[in-house]
Amino acid sequence: MLSIQDLTVILAIAAVLFGAKRLPEMGRGIGEAMKNFKKGLSEPSGVDVTPRKEESAKQQAEEKEDK
Repeated sequence: MLSIQDLTVILAIAAVLFGAKRLPEMGRGIGEAMKNFKKGLSEPSGVDVTPRKEESAKQQAEEKEDK
């Protein structure tokens, strides 16, 4: 686990590399990305590709008629 000193050093290095002005923007972007990722994992898929029994029976009948 990271201690307070470790986090302070990491934050100081990040401030030097990216500049203090860009750090809030980067943090906001990372936070939104994590939120959307978690939301995507918890929501069911919007597209249901499971065929229904009625549709598959109709498709099989149509395929037989086409042959």
